[in-house]
Amino acid sequence: MKKKPKIRIKPQNRGKFTKSAKKAGRSVQAHAANVLHDPNATPLQKKRANFARNAAKWNHKKKAKP
Repeated sequence: MKKKPKIRIKPQNRGKFTKSAKKAGRSVQAHAANVLHDPNATPLQKKRANFARNAAKWNHKKKAKP
C-alpha cells in the first residue's frame, strides 16, 4: 500500500484557529461548528474550521478488544 504524504501547515498559520477558538471562549470543535453555520464568517475562517473538523478524525487508533 502506498504511503500518503503528510499534511504540511505553514509555521506562520499553525494554531491560528485554536487561538480564535480560545478568544471566543469555546473548544476548537465547538468553534468550528459555530463558524461553519455562521453566514457572516469569512471563507478563510470556514476553510480553517473545516480543516479542524477533518483533522480531529486523524491518528485515532482502534482500541484492542480484551
